[in-house]
Amino acid sequence: MTAVRSGETAGVSRSARAAQVLRSEWTKIRSVSSTAWTLLIAAVVTIAIGMLISALTRNEFDSMPIRERLLFDPTFVSFAGMTLGQLAMIVFGVLVVSSEYSTGMIRVSLAAVPRRGAFLSGKVAVAGALALVVGMATSFAAFFLGQAMLGPYRARLGDPGVLRAVVGGGLYMALIAVFSMGVAAMLRSPLLSLGILMPFFFLVSNILAGVDATKKVGRFLPDQAGSRVMQVVPHADEAPYGPWGGLGIMALWVIAALAGGYALLGHRDAQ
Repeated sequence: MTAVRSGETAGVSRSARAAQVLRSEWTKIRSVSSTAWTLLIAAVVTIAIGMLISALTRNEFDSMPIRERLLFDPTFVSFAGMTLGQLAMIVFGVLVVSSEYSTGMIRVSLAAVPRRGAFLSGKVAVAGALALVVGMATSFAAFFLGQAMLGPYRARLGDPGVLRAVVGGGLYMALIAVFSMGVAAMLRSPLLSLGILMPFFFLVSNILAGVDATKKVGRFLPDQAGSRVMQVVPHADEAPYGPWGGLGIMALWVIAALAGGYALLGHRDAQ
């Protein structure tokens, strides 16, 4: 009986500690205004650019070459702002982790939560859930408003593959944020993290995916693979994986980044 009570007490204690870690991380995110601003910017940029490109596409559709009209993907057009919107999600993920290092608060946080796995998992859980909520809301808003701009060329949520693409867009934004958190946990410095992630996603990845010599490698990068889930109409240069397979490849990159962040967090001092 004593052993059973001891086990129950330990279980309750672990649950209570986990809840405290989650509340602490939520408080940290709410108290830093820059994190809220980056999420707002991610949503606004993604939706606004998607609407603009959709409106321009509607005006130019009749003058487009026949091949482009045959391969026209109205759903993917409404996600045209995702390229810039994801940069704001990267900033969000980096700030959530590295801001504690830049301010020195990491010492206090690790003193309060000595188990570094619990510390990192709590931070990823709270920030990842927030990124997922914002990502889903942004993806659905970008789709509906973008399709409204396309008018007669629009797609409907019930069309084959469209709901998958819209849900996948929200998952994509959340995974970008969590991947950035893993990288920031490894590098600790916000400037170094952003200095690597921004050029990689905005320039290097697109170059590698657009050059014939490196295209086979580029299509397995996290953003190139993950963005396939948002495409409804397959392209001529179809990758050797489907929409969910591409998102799965992106998820593997995220897991690898978090594993690297956890490994380094557990083997160095807080500084």
